[in-house]
Amino acid sequence: MLILFKSARIVDVNHNEDDQPYDVLVEDGVIREVDTHVGVSSEATVLDIKGKTLMPGLIDCHVHVMASMANLGTNAKLPNAFALFRAIPILRGMLERGFTSVRDAGGADYALAQAVETGLAEGPRLFTSGKAISQTGGHADFRVRLDHSPDNCPCSQYYGAIGRIVDGVDEIRRAIRQEMRQGATQIKIMASGGVSSPSDPIGNLQFSEDEIRAAVAEARQHQTYVMAHAYTAQAIRRAVDFGVRTIEHGNLVDDETAKVMADRGAFVVPTLITYEACRTDGAQAGFPEDSLVKNAAVLQKGLDSLEIYKRNKVRMAYGSDLLGTMHQRQSEELMLRTRAFSNHEVICQATSVAAEVLNRAHELGVVAAGAIADLLVVDGNPLADIGVLGQQGRHLDVIMKQGQLFKNRLAA
Repeated sequence: MLILFKSARIVDVNHNEDDQPYDVLVEDGVIREVDTHVGVSSEATVLDIKGKTLMPGLIDCHVHVMASMANLGTNAKLPNAFALFRAIPILRGMLERGFTSVRDAGGADYALAQAVETGLAEGPRLFTSGKAISQTGGHADFRVRLDHSPDNCPCSQYYGAIGRIVDGVDEIRRAIRQEMRQGATQIKIMASGGVSSPSDPIGNLQFSEDEIRAAVAEARQHQTYVMAHAYTAQAIRRAVDFGVRTIEHGNLVDDETAKVMADRGAFVVPTLITYEACRTDGAQAGFPEDSLVKNAAVLQKGLDSLEIYKRNKVRMAYGSDLLGTMHQRQSEELMLRTRAFSNHEVICQATSVAAEVLNRAHELGVVAAGAIADLLVVDGNPLADIGVLGQQGRHLDVIMKQGQLFKNRLAA
């Protein structure tokens, strides 16, 4: 199938304030040609998008598509069928907002990724971590303090559980080997306390040095990497020192730690919108009261961290980390980041930089010959008004994923 996008204004990492109109030819799911004029045969479908913007599909590097409830402890107890069916509209909503790839940070598995890949479910391409790995009492241990159920409770295998509890070097290696065998594309560990878990203060350090180094070594042996949930400068620094590649959240960073991250080539994936959404909508959505208190403690620091990461030139990718009914606010992270970055920089964070995190640079997140045809046609110019990428995809005339038109409001 041949589709020609004609007279497009392109916005991506290689096109900033470039008013030259381009023709973009898509064939068999791949961008074949990008030029000022592309000739095609009569059987091609031609979409004239003069005055509109053509850009790569967006990439969210921190989602939980199985988290249909804001209370993750309750979510983990859902019957498997309920958890799975509640994930389907979450996936579709992400694609409707223009996210053609997402990295799940705990919960989604290979089977769900394959359901999307084969067309059984509509949604973005899924890069799954399987179950996030947490120590006893860590950020994926959602047992309340008076719950004395065993650490090795099989409930961690329920679809609604985002993580599993693991202690010790040997058990971490075993857990990672299991997650990789079951199709994980990267490994997620919890390296500090968190907001949504009931018994771990944010300042807590989680996992020993030996345990984190073992996780990193095991991931590398499987030709992949570790992403780590970490808030404080100390937790971030030790994770990066021990070989972790991407830091998730990172709200309480300092300049010294950010410089180390930049020197080591580590990425950061802030998730600012989740704190704002929990502040305004969390109580109504069922977010636990204790978690709301912790959320308030990191909200402003997260916004402040943008300037610290920018000042120290830390590579930043896009993340949202939303739960339950708050998933609909996924695109608002774009607007929050413009407090510190230009519209073009934010768009690159959600396209080309995110593709680097996924180890899919030049294949995803760019409008270029040879790239996968994940494309958006935007009615407007996001460089002038990044808000046109919000509003639940209202301004997206075309959403294309791997050459297939998920949405098309244009006449051929």
